[in-house]
Formats: sequence, C-alpha cells, structure tokens
Amino acid sequence: MPSRDEILNAKILVVDDSADNVELMLEILREAGYTDVSSTMLPEQVCPMHRQQCYDLILLDLQMPGLNGFQVMKGLKEIEQGGYLPVLALTAQPSFKIAALEAGARDFISKPFDLLEVHKRIHNMLEVRLLYKELAQYSRQQQELALHDPLTSLPNRRLLEDRIATVLQHATRQQNKAAVMYLDLDGFKIINDTHGHAYGDEILKQVAQRLVGCSRKEDTVARVGGDEFVIVMGDIATVADTQEPANKLIEAVSQPYQVNGLTLKLSTSIGVGIFPDDATDVAPLIAAADGALYEAKRSGKNRCCTAQSMRNQPSQPHTMSATLA
Repeated sequence: MPSRDEILNAKILVVDDSADNVELMLEILREAGYTDVSSTMLPEQVCPMHRQQCYDLILLDLQMPGLNGFQVMKGLKEIEQGGYLPVLALTAQPSFKIAALEAGARDFISKPFDLLEVHKRIHNMLEVRLLYKELAQYSRQQQELALHDPLTSLPNRRLLEDRIATVLQHATRQQNKAAVMYLDLDGFKIINDTHGHAYGDEILKQVAQRLVGCSRKEDTVARVGGDEFVIVMGDIATVADTQEPANKLIEAVSQPYQVNGLTLKLSTSIGVGIFPDDATDVAPLIAAADGALYEAKRSGKNRCCTAQSMRNQPSQPHTMSATLA
C-alpha cells in the first residue's frame, strides 16, 4: 500500500471556474499536508496540463462555462487510454452525481463541502490511484523481464523476432534489404569449463556491451541463448553493406577481457542472412543466418560467412553439430 508520505506528495490539480472555490480547496489541501497542488480556472487547460504532469488526482468542477466537466473527462479518457481516470467530481447538483460516475469519474464531492468528507474521499482516491500506478509499473517490469535477457538486459528471442518482423515490413515498404547477423563466441566453452560460470557470465555481459557499442543506434542486438547473439540491420542496399560492420564486431569481440584480475581472450564467428535474397520471413531468415554461422565455424572460426557465399560454393555434404565452440 502507498505510504502516508507518498499520498501527501501526490500530484493534485484543482479545476473550478470560481476563484473562491479554488482558494477554499487549495487551503483545505494545504492544511491537510498535501505538498504538490496546482489549480486552473480554465477547463481547456486541463488536458494539456495532465499530459505534461500526469496528475494523481484531478478535483474537477462539473459546471463551468465553455467546456464543462463532462467534456473535460472525455478528453482525459483519450489521454489515459483505458487506464485509471483520476477524477474526483465536484458538484452542487445531486442529479449530476450518477452522471459523473457514468462519465468516468471515480468519486464525487458535493457542494457545499463537508470537510471530513472531502478529506476522506481525497485520501481514498489517492490511495487507490497510487496503488493502481504501482501495479501498472509492476506489470510493465514483468513485461520487460519477459522480453529481455536477465543477464545482459538485451532483447531475448521473443522480442528479437518481433523486431525482425518490423524491420522486414519497413524494408518491404522502402524496397531495400535487411540483414540478420548470427554470432557465436569461439572458445567460450573453454572459459566456462576452466574458470567457472561466474567468469563466463561476466564475459557475456562485456560482449553484449561491445556489440551494442559497435552497432548503429537503430539496430537490434539480442541474446538468443548461451553464447549466441543476433544483430538485426535494416536499410542496407547489398550484402556488402554487412562486411564492414561484421569486421568491426569480430575485432571488438577479439579484444582481451579483464575478469577478476585475469586476462581472457576469445573470438566470434558470424553468419549473415539477407532479406529478401535468402529468405522473406522471420524464421527462415534466422535459419539462413544460422546456417551461414555454422559454415563460418566449420571453415576456421573468427570470421564471417554469408548465406549468399554458401550458395555460390560447390555443394559439400556435412553433418550439423551442436558441440562446436
């Protein structure tokens, strides 16, 4: 539950066309200990102010010239988009109470004000509003955890596939190409087996930072499991546009790593699949890059191989292995 300090520090907006009513409500709130209170006598300002400040409570008079309280609530609903509408309606008309609730207000206060009622309804509404925000934040955090790798904070496979789909749609509209670069760390298993998983985890975090540092801001860098990473590049013209980025990645990963006083080294192999040359959908494009990665590992590691170059080579039968390191 929200603490007393959190409730008293909540953002409150008072909206009334009467200066006397505004001053009375501000005085009530200040005496109760609320510290972040604003007001306006212009109903057309309410929605722009809420967009900017995201108020925890809006004390809204229903009868105002120009825009009335019901019209203001309609605009606030568009901002909240299905969320909790933090409106406490102020009305001297008993018939407006049910209408206010039906319009989206969470509660109402009757004029003239009963001081005890005002305090209780404001406190209760703020308690619920802040609890709602806590739950919404927790839900967002859980969603983030579901879409990101907990060790490196990079997108995981689930989010990666969604990002690839978006990049492919953009490439189709712009009539250009996109690339999926599949990376695997050469020698990572030896580090894990020799020094333990704590060292391996630190290596993975450092590799993730280097990959992000070498990539464009608009590219997606994801960890798809173990020591495998994927980078998605949009807005390229030919497969040659992946050569320089791949070389930069190989060079960055091959630089020494400092972990608990030890200097460790490894390298990376990269497979590249190009949309739409190698595949026109997400899963086949990842598979094309994965196949090219296998070829890079098979032909000596610490290098990049493209699915296109594999097609241009004479066919050689081989057996795929999951144990290559």
